Amino acid sequence: MEDFNMEDFVALSTEPAPHRPHYRGSRLDAKLIGPLTIAALVSALAVLWVVARPSGEGFEQLVGEWLGAEGVLLLSIGLVLISTLRWVERWFNGVDHAALWHRRVNIAGMLAISVHALVTGDVRETTVGPTLGQIGLFGLLALTVWAIAPRWLSFVPQRFRGLVPRVTGSRVVRLAGVPFRSYAVWRFFHRFTGVFVAAGFVHGLLDASMFDSAVLRWTYLVIGGTGLAFYVYRELLARRFARTYDYQVDSVQPIGANLVEISLKPLGRRFEYRAGQFAILYLEAKDGWHRHPFSIASAPADANVRVAVGALGDFTSNIADLVEPGMPAVINSPHGHFDYRRGTDHQAWIAGGIGVAPILSWLRDATSETLPARVDLYFSSRGPAPYGDEIRALSARHDAIHLHLIDTSTEPRLTVEDVLTTAGCSPRELSAFICGPEAMVSAFQRGLVRAGARAANVHREYFNLR
Repeated sequence: MEDFNMEDFVALSTEPAPHRPHYRGSRLDAKLIGPLTIAALVSALAVLWVVARPSGEGFEQLVGEWLGAEGVLLLSIGLVLISTLRWVERWFNGVDHAALWHRRVNIAGMLAISVHALVTGDVRETTVGPTLGQIGLFGLLALTVWAIAPRWLSFVPQRFRGLVPRVTGSRVVRLAGVPFRSYAVWRFFHRFTGVFVAAGFVHGLLDASMFDSAVLRWTYLVIGGTGLAFYVYRELLARRFARTYDYQVDSVQPIGANLVEISLKPLGRRFEYRAGQFAILYLEAKDGWHRHPFSIASAPADANVRVAVGALGDFTSNIADLVEPGMPAVINSPHGHFDYRRGTDHQAWIAGGIGVAPILSWLRDATSETLPARVDLYFSSRGPAPYGDEIRALSARHDAIHLHLIDTSTEPRLTVEDVLTTAGCSPRELSAFICGPEAMVSAFQRGLVRAGARAANVHREYFNLR
């Protein structure tokens, strides 16, 4: 880890540059606005069902149908969250956070609907209602299981995890799972979510006895109708309103182990973005077109857009062999709210592996006037740091940046204690921006909050949008 000069630190802490913006951090945790909205809607619906329920209905039936209505509400919220509308992204602090909550509300909605199916009696059974309910239930259940499959190991008790390789390593299991590992296949079937929600929604309209209450019926209609309207917008209209930019691959350059930088030159109007954002990139390769979110590593003022690609998936693992200069590319609207200007005057930028991409974009874009009073930049990698020479040169331009490169092949891993020791301020005054492997990011996020950092000032991105 590279050392810092304490005298420089004291000077920076007491005598900030006269033209530097004043960083206050987040007074309100923007990450909570969206989840609190969801909680408020779920709670309001529960209260409404208690107040407006029709008389004469049994308690078990009331609870069962209420759970069905809550399930439709949660699934409708999930459809809103993947609508790709800009205000939805802003409300949930970035499209990555919206995707995370889409997954969470869908799982919660499926649990509610599953319990509903178990406890609700057939009080008013129509000819097609039960069939629609079964189609919706089993379709959504299959998609939910498929969505959580990549992280299913986290649900297995610790003492049984040693048995997992014996099962998953067998040839039969590996061959059976091949079609389900492809992101493209999963994404295609995931688009049917709205169809299954519609089936369950119509089942409720036909069979629910509680809808003798006009208030409950109309509330249910508004909830389900809103979710399905957003679904129709996404599937039929969103592409017409999306901002796209035509580019061409200019170069494909390996940057260290398992990391490739692709430089894209514009063929028309330039793609505009903020440093630290990511974009959905449609890229033609030797085996056809691919769609993938990539972090932008270049500065907004650069002539070309540069994206850093880690060998993490079925396409990206072979991207250096599949993509060549001259191939066409289309960039979609920029996404993400990973921005150090939302932080306090003392910041820690923590990157691991491919997670250095947005921070590299910040470095390439930063000026002494835009940086906070002090930034401790930690970049952890196994072996020589990708972009190491450039990161050293860019950091050396700014007295505010104190660089710490950690080579885990020869040094101990970076810890929360290391960050707090070198920060030079109390945890409450520190803002942290963390980007890298999921396990590393989650560990630092929890550790910093436990040490006293404000949750509102600990920022991260979620790269697994599935």
